[in-house]
Amino acid sequence: MVDEPRRGRLTVYLGAAPGVGKTYAMLGEARRRRDRGTDVVVGYVETHGRTHTEGMVGDLEVVPRREVTYRGSTFTEMDTDAVIARAPAVVLVDELAHTNVPGSRHAKRVQDIEQIRAAGISVITTVNIQHLESLNDEVARITGVRQQETVPDEVVRTADSIQLVDMDPDALRRRMAHGNIYAADNVDASLTSYFRVGNLTALRELALLWLADRVDDALGDYRRAHRIQETWPAKERIVVAVTGGAESETLLRRGARLAQRAAGADLLAVHVVASDGLRSPDDRRLGRAQELVAALGGTFHSVVGEDVPAAVVDFASGANATMVVVGVSRHGRLRRLVAGTTGDRIASLAGAIDVHLVTHDQVARAARSRSFLSPLSRARQLVGWVLAVALPVVMALALDRSGETDQLAVAELLLLACTVVVALVGGLLPALLAAVVSFMTLNYYFAPPLGRLTIAQGSDVVALLVYVAVAAGVATVVDRASRRGTEAARARAEAATMSALSRSVLTGQDTADAIVARVRETFGQQSVSLLDRSASGWSVLTSSGPDHACAPDQGDTQVRVDDDHVLCLRGEPLRASDQRVLEAFALQTSLVLEYRRLREREEHAATLESAESTRTALLRAVSHDLRTPLATMRTAVDGLVSGGLDAADRQTLLDAVDGSTDQLERLIDNLLDLSRLQTGLLHPVLRPLSLEEVLPIAVTGHPAGAVSLDVAESVPLVLTDPGLLERVVANLVGNAVRVSEGAPVRVLAHVLPGSVEVMVVDRGPGVPPDQRDRMFEPFQRLGDSSPGGLGLGLAVARGLAEAVGGTLSAEDTPGGGLTMVLSVPRAPEEADA
Repeated sequence: MVDEPRRGRLTVYLGAAPGVGKTYAMLGEARRRRDRGTDVVVGYVETHGRTHTEGMVGDLEVVPRREVTYRGSTFTEMDTDAVIARAPAVVLVDELAHTNVPGSRHAKRVQDIEQIRAAGISVITTVNIQHLESLNDEVARITGVRQQETVPDEVVRTADSIQLVDMDPDALRRRMAHGNIYAADNVDASLTSYFRVGNLTALRELALLWLADRVDDALGDYRRAHRIQETWPAKERIVVAVTGGAESETLLRRGARLAQRAAGADLLAVHVVASDGLRSPDDRRLGRAQELVAALGGTFHSVVGEDVPAAVVDFASGANATMVVVGVSRHGRLRRLVAGTTGDRIASLAGAIDVHLVTHDQVARAARSRSFLSPLSRARQLVGWVLAVALPVVMALALDRSGETDQLAVAELLLLACTVVVALVGGLLPALLAAVVSFMTLNYYFAPPLGRLTIAQGSDVVALLVYVAVAAGVATVVDRASRRGTEAARARAEAATMSALSRSVLTGQDTADAIVARVRETFGQQSVSLLDRSASGWSVLTSSGPDHACAPDQGDTQVRVDDDHVLCLRGEPLRASDQRVLEAFALQTSLVLEYRRLREREEHAATLESAESTRTALLRAVSHDLRTPLATMRTAVDGLVSGGLDAADRQTLLDAVDGSTDQLERLIDNLLDLSRLQTGLLHPVLRPLSLEEVLPIAVTGHPAGAVSLDVAESVPLVLTDPGLLERVVANLVGNAVRVSEGAPVRVLAHVLPGSVEVMVVDRGPGVPPDQRDRMFEPFQRLGDSSPGGLGLGLAVARGLAEAVGGTLSAEDTPGGGLTMVLSVPRAPEEADA
């Protein structure tokens, strides 16, 4: 069995900016390894004509490059097969993010490197920080230049070794000024654009921060691999325990101040969600806490755990935190004395992690215990109080009249059952009253001496006291179970409601109308309105149901969405337990409204960007393509004015003026058509007509034999604007003749049940499928270098086709070329027939 070769190692020299010397450093490393006896070759090194870099290549063995021919030009790329056949220990491959010339084995150089490493050869490569995929947008915002060649971060992040090559911005600019990076004629432009001090400083910071994250990941991998649980304070990380209470913002701001004192410290907020899913904090306060964490530059995390202190410490240990910030307990003194505090338990479990205890205003406002407030309705509580008094007495009278003696044990069991029944019906307090009444009833009717509230035997005293304790315990357990059951049912209802709301948003029903309708359905309201406040007062943005409110004071229940929007409900007042769900709806409504605003801004920005792009392309095109016929006309006119020409020369110049005038008219017509299409000023007049009225005119003006028109007389009438249809076909035929290079262009008609397809078939080079959508965009030439065009023909043709109710698409011509398919609707009487 043959063992597969060991995978080669990857060493990356990461440059903070172009010209810092990463290739030079890579070559220096290669020379050191060669001097130590390692077999090192150069697979690909780009010196950019820099003398010092070329000198470092020196006598290193260089694998000859492979030549690739593309569009009539010859390029050189790394010969990956030759490198693998040479089988060195280490190969140098410059420019990791490079895109290979089409026709190479792999599209990207990173794929070549992967193949080389798979053959067991180690690779040393280079890449600049601006070529990392995750930083592409940031680099574009900083420098104004978007990098077209990028490499996934994971390729560099998983390298065996990363060497940062950095240089002070002023020193790098001096290198640039001395001509050590670019040619002298490019120095001034580079120093005033990409190589500004601010740009270089920002790129340097990006490189340092990115590499710091990679080092941090490596440290985490090492700790996990070696099962190291204790904290290694290599970097300050401050974890803030957020309860969702009113003190959360105070704790977060305190944690942020602590993080600012330690430069580069991380701020992490953690909220522990109870694993039973019943105890839930104020969602709006949690939402504000998340927003505050983001504004402070930190991250928010939610973890599940029943034991809050243990969950906080586990999270802090896993994050390699150095400090935990926790607030002083809001519970009363007795609770703190008996059960302890969260801060004390975190401190006892934290080990080497520091615990920072922060006081806050809420300490003096300890939440009032609600343990004795029953979750049951008033009617059930009233029935419970009545049963607590009546049921033990009725049961005792029934037993007493039975005539049997020594019934104390039976009476205790029956009255204990009565207490359980009262607990199930009325809750804890009625059950405790039932236990006391049962005790007195047992004493009076069944404990000697009978008929008196005294007890003769000591054993009866013990039995009665045990009975009261058991009855109170059973009542407490039953009450707690009832509370938990009620809470669980409410939690399930809330979860189902919120799940349905989230599902409606995720499935695309993220509209205010959908949320308002769901609020009305969920809470059984007569009507629900979403009100919008403006300078003139309140107005209804959307509503569900009749008799909607037009102002907040006209509703029975109101909930604030944001500063300018209110949800107003008409109908039965909501229970307090429903208020939290309603506030969640309000929060979701605010998100929907924010999404709507963002979409509107995005659409507006896209429109502006499209307009700016069109304007820029127009200016570029006008500066070249419109100037060409004008220059020809000016030269011809100057020649005619100068005189001294024979008849042949004068005719040549007149023909040039005539041809340039026609060319200029076509360009201006296309620009005007495009403008009319984009501004919606084009109003076609549709009428039934035969294609024989339009197509012969549209294909005229071309050399004999250049266009073949083949349309049967039986082709039905179409509904279109004759002038616009002629312009579309003329544009298509003109493009086809230009690219066919002498091969005849065919114009055919194909009848379908509801339309007629006019096909313009050429034998030109065709257009790749992935570029066919682009060729209908304005100013797209797609490699067409023929003179006299702005790249507007197909854009105008598609716009005019759609204006008359048709469609325009492109298909491959069998045997090579492109077929433009213009689909025109048939006239109504023809389509019906």
